[in-house]
Amino acid sequence: MDICLRWKRKNAFSLAALAPLLPDIRRVKAPTDGIMIYSLVTRQAASVFREVENATTNSIFVAGGPHPSGDPEGTLKYFDYVVIGEGEETLPELVRALKEERDVSTVKGIAYKSTDGKVIYTPKREPIELDDYPCFDPHLIKAPIEISRGCPWKCKYCQIPQMFGCKVRHRSIDSIVKYAQHYRDLRFVSSNSFAYGSDGVHPRFDKVEKLLEALYAMKNKDIYFGTFPSEVRPEFVTDGSLEMVNKYCTNDRISLGAQSGSERVLRDIHRGHSVREVEIAVERCFEHGITPTVDFILGFPDETEEEQQMSLELIKWICIKGGEVRAHYLEPLPGTPYAQVSPSKVSEKVNSELGKLALNGKITGSWE
Repeated sequence: MDICLRWKRKNAFSLAALAPLLPDIRRVKAPTDGIMIYSLVTRQAASVFREVENATTNSIFVAGGPHPSGDPEGTLKYFDYVVIGEGEETLPELVRALKEERDVSTVKGIAYKSTDGKVIYTPKREPIELDDYPCFDPHLIKAPIEISRGCPWKCKYCQIPQMFGCKVRHRSIDSIVKYAQHYRDLRFVSSNSFAYGSDGVHPRFDKVEKLLEALYAMKNKDIYFGTFPSEVRPEFVTDGSLEMVNKYCTNDRISLGAQSGSERVLRDIHRGHSVREVEIAVERCFEHGITPTVDFILGFPDETEEEQQMSLELIKWICIKGGEVRAHYLEPLPGTPYAQVSPSKVSEKVNSELGKLALNGKITGSWE
């Protein structure tokens, strides 16, 4: 029975982590006979579901990733099995059971339907040790190096805590260096790059510096730390952390999560920082010659026009100082506290002002 990984460019990071787990896996661009493995986010769900529903192949369809983990029952309307959360241990075990035609009920961390249509959840699997599994197979798919997994903050819009847990786990420096040898430009995945080595609440910049020192010592490497596809939290932006970026890294920008200019909204979404901490982080970046690229979300439930105006004023202040802004409209994601909410409409005035900033090249994103 062939094992096939449904390849999509936008899924490359997730697929890179899955590819080394299974021997003889094939990348395919359409359903084919065998075990078809998909990883998907919510924005891809509708098109993926249509593809699976219309498939005429003799396939067993397996789904994993953020959307299936957040909405297993909805996904099982189209798929045969859902891998919930981390797939490193669960997926190979499920594939072995399917190939050997064994009872899948012994496989932890999955959901499937019984013969009478009832959704069955097997026991939850314990979080993995990152060092026990590869970041990627350089001969198949390469991706940014995942240095940490999990987040303690439980922001209401975010799927990371429900997928990976609230305890932050870190890949060892030796393991990171091992995978870094496959790149000239080094980029990383973490919910907060500056939290490397810590519990995600209390910085351990000594450990961050040890990591950066080890990467810098490799020579002829361009290190991009605290940039896409990762970001940093504003309270972790200190003189010390920015000095490390200037000392060891190539990037002269960092990605910074602000999300709102309203104190009430920040409290309500459990961000764990204040508007003033965002302002201080932005000011510190400029003091160190670093340009902040700041993320905002509009459309939070119960967000008033006045609160949207607060975000707009903070965005304009950042742009005037020379910073960059990425603005997004709230996307209710399955498995989060906001899964069933209706986002607030962005006011015409705020939308117009953001549009003017976008036309002038000050902000990017989609906030409608």
